[in-house]
Amino acid sequence: MRFAIVVHKDEGSIYGVTVPDLPGCFSGGDTLDDAFLAVQEAILLHLEGMLADGEPLPQTKPIQAHTANEDYRDGIWGFVDVDLAGIPDKAVRVNITVPSRMLATIDKWANQEGETRSGFLAKVALEHIGTRALE
Repeated sequence: MRFAIVVHKDEGSIYGVTVPDLPGCFSGGDTLDDAFLAVQEAILLHLEGMLADGEPLPQTKPIQAHTANEDYRDGIWGFVDVDLAGIPDKAVRVNITVPSRMLATIDKWANQEGETRSGFLAKVALEHIGTRALE
């Protein structure tokens, strides 16, 4: 899932990173690299907490949706990709029915990605869900 982030740095301070689509989610680091790695972990922890509380995952917005906010003025904008598979959860076995040709294609793509069939389907579903709002 891709999140817009905004980075601020005041003289004599570390790099601070805020995630506008996740109110209350922020992180920082001594270097930009450290800040980007730390915010990925912060996002995963934040999302894990939301799921544990029964909240839906947020719909991410483009940077332009946030630039008018004064809190982000003079910040440097960027994106981080977060692999939602990093959020621990209890696995549940399900039974689905798909055409055999589709299953062969899914297995081919999963193999190319180094994934199991289940892992690949879950990853693709989460990526799709992360780009859409619940209707």
